Amino acid sequence: MDGDGDGRTPRRTRLPAAERRETILRAAAEVFAAAGYRAAKVSDVAQRVGVTEPVIFQNFGSKAGLFGAVVERAAAEARASLDELAAGFGSASGLLAHVLAGSPHDAGAEHAAAAYGVLFADATALTAEPALSDPARDAIRSVAAHLADLIRRAQADGEISSGTDPEAAAWLLLSVLSARRLRAAAMPAGLEPAVAAITLQAITSSLSAGQRDRSGVIAHSSAAGASRRRPAPLRGRRRT
Repeated sequence: MDGDGDGRTPRRTRLPAAERRETILRAAAEVFAAAGYRAAKVSDVAQRVGVTEPVIFQNFGSKAGLFGAVVERAAAEARASLDELAAGFGSASGLLAHVLAGSPHDAGAEHAAAAYGVLFADATALTAEPALSDPARDAIRSVAAHLADLIRRAQADGEISSGTDPEAAAWLLLSVLSARRLRAAAMPAGLEPAVAAITLQAITSSLSAGQRDRSGVIAHSSAAGASRRRPAPLRGRRRT
C-alpha cells in the first residue's frame, strides 16, 4: 500500500472483484482447515484479508456460502494437482504413493488432495445442514470421479490390475487422506508409512477371481458368514 506522503494513514488499494474473491477464499481455506467449520469465524477471515466482515458477506452471502465455495475451490485444486502429478510421474503407483505421503498441513499444489482432506472430512460431518453438505458432497464426488479416471487410465496402460475397482479405489484413497488428522492425533508414531503402504497395495493389487464383482464380494462374504454361524449338526442322538 502506498502512503499519501503527508503522514496520514496509507490508502488501501482496492482489488479487482475476481482477485478479492480469490484472496478471501485462500484466507478462508486456512481458517477452516485450522479450526473446522463450527469454530471458524468470518471475522478471522476478514482480518487475514484486511477487509471488514460485510465485504465477506457481500461476496458469499453467508458463512455457509463461504465454506461451500472454499470446498468447491479445494476440489478444483485437487483435480488440477492430480493432473499435474500424473504428467510428472512415470507410474500410477508412484503418483499414488506421492499423494499418500503428503503432509496434511502442506498447502502446496503438489499435495492439494492431502491438504484439503480435512476440509472434505469436516464438510461431510455437517449432514444436518444441506446448505453445507450438498456443495461438499458434489465437490468430493468430483475429486473421487477424477481419481477413478486416473486409475482407469493406469489400468489401460497395464500399471494397475484390471481386477481393481476404480471407483472403490478412489474412495478408499480419499477416505485415507481425509482421516489423516485423526491418525495424527491418536495413532502411535511411525505407523503412517505402513498405512500408506497398505492402502497402495490394496489399490494396485488384483482381487481374487471370485471377488472381482462388487456384488460377488458381498455375496461371498455373506455366504462365508452364514456358514460360520450355521449350528453344527447334532451327533449321537438316539431314536426313541
